[in-house]
Amino acid sequence: MQPVFHPVLVIGGGLAGLRAAIEAKKYCDVAVLSMVYPVRSHSCAAQGGVNAPLGNVPEGRDDTWEKHAYDTVKGSDFLADQDAVEILTKEASERVYEMEHWGTPFSRTPEGRIAQRPFGGAGFPRTCYAEDTTGHALLHTMNEQSVKNNIRVYPERFVLSLVVRNRRAVGAIAWNMQTGKLEAYAAHSIVLATGGAGRIYSKTTNSLIMSGSGMFLAFRAGVALKDMEFMQFHPTTLYRTNILLTEGSRGEGGYLINSRGERFMERYAPSMMELAPRDIVARSIITEIKEGRGINNGYVYLDLRHLGEKMIDERLPGVRELCLNFIGLDPVKEPIPVQPAQHYTMGGIDCNVNGETEIAGLYAVGECSCVSVHGANRLGGNSLLETLVFGKCVGESASDFAVREQGSGENKIDRVILDAIEQEYKKTNEKMKGREGAEKPASIRRDLGQLMVKKAGIFRQEDLLREAIDGVSELSLRFKNVHVSSGTVYNLDLLHAFELEAMLSLAEVIAKGAFLRKESRGSHYRTDYPERDDANFLKHTIARYTPDGIKIEYRDVMISKFKPEKRVY
Repeated sequence: MQPVFHPVLVIGGGLAGLRAAIEAKKYCDVAVLSMVYPVRSHSCAAQGGVNAPLGNVPEGRDDTWEKHAYDTVKGSDFLADQDAVEILTKEASERVYEMEHWGTPFSRTPEGRIAQRPFGGAGFPRTCYAEDTTGHALLHTMNEQSVKNNIRVYPERFVLSLVVRNRRAVGAIAWNMQTGKLEAYAAHSIVLATGGAGRIYSKTTNSLIMSGSGMFLAFRAGVALKDMEFMQFHPTTLYRTNILLTEGSRGEGGYLINSRGERFMERYAPSMMELAPRDIVARSIITEIKEGRGINNGYVYLDLRHLGEKMIDERLPGVRELCLNFIGLDPVKEPIPVQPAQHYTMGGIDCNVNGETEIAGLYAVGECSCVSVHGANRLGGNSLLETLVFGKCVGESASDFAVREQGSGENKIDRVILDAIEQEYKKTNEKMKGREGAEKPASIRRDLGQLMVKKAGIFRQEDLLREAIDGVSELSLRFKNVHVSSGTVYNLDLLHAFELEAMLSLAEVIAKGAFLRKESRGSHYRTDYPERDDANFLKHTIARYTPDGIKIEYRDVMISKFKPEKRVY
């Protein structure tokens, strides 16, 4: 077993991972391990846009980074760390213009500037967009830059473990799904950019690969997870399929309608209506359904008909295509049935603004990380921005660490590190063997998803969260008796078993964090504690893995310019 060496190793080939790799490549050699080919990463599913206070439309001319920062902090229900938010918003315009200069085909104003649309929770129309396929446009542009910079990509690799020696990350063990064999990688610094954990919920907009596997790698290696109880539910997903229908639909003027034909958001956010933050809109939809004003007791309507065919085809062509292809409905002629579903993981791997974790040489960026710029609720358009801003920061930081470790510039791995990698390789190889239990991974995964939706979803309370914790424990016992078919070449049964182990562990962190947070803040809404409690819970939840179980502690939020205030819209 001879490990492949790269000074910087990025795990994850989406926007955050590629941006980190592009930056790192300026200073040293870098490689990307990706579960899928980069252009198939979940970043391509982002639709509505990326935020920056460019002031390119008349209504946004007075926009500034400070106003963007305030909207972000208020949207987070004051749980975001304000030093991180300042970096995010100060660098936003430069990063967006960089993507434009690299070739991203942004939609344009009549004057030829990057077009901007309103988004939820924002005081100005600052969301830059490429029709309603912004993530797709950004990801392909970023991938082109990675090719231009000769960045080595190892696709269809699933990382099973990190190699950590004396609290320093030195390598990773990956399963090559093409060959079925394990591969060892050595590095001076490792960047985790593996995305969120939405597939823990059965109703989610997330792609199948969003299992939280990267968070689990860091968690088991000894890094804390932060604020995992804060799961964002997108208000408008296509009924039953839960395919995302962009917030841009409402930004362009779409209405939310109940069974009485009312624009019901007037009851919940009279000043912003459909453009209130996502947590408020999602709860409002569920409330309408629970109180009997939903349609067929399962959804409400997103009505775009008044926008007209020309505007829909120019600005929301993807939404029209999704409706036509998946439910045979034309939004030009009929309203769209929508319901909330899990969409984004606000919490993640605990790291600072440079992506540094408590393990030397291990970094995190993007949705798998928690820096924290989203706090208790993310504003739409800030996640794509996070990948661009902090992708650059983390790439620079990781390469700087690698160059310092490399010293003479020679790619050397000492015998002690080689031994550590070999030991982890042998241990991981045992996991690859088939298991002969009676339980199927798919059955446990289905039951986990349904449990989390019912017991730890949009509305939460103590007895349901206790049932969620107990339910995850029962599923974890069932997992010990799992059956996995033999074979290692593209064995999806084996892949799903590895993912399920991560999902069960993260689900326990989510449920316990939510159980202990006896307040309502952002996406975390406790019906038994409906008010925000700054005296006791203006704090980050820090979860640690121990042999005796998960340990929960708390850390103060970094507050500078914006003092907590009542969050109303």
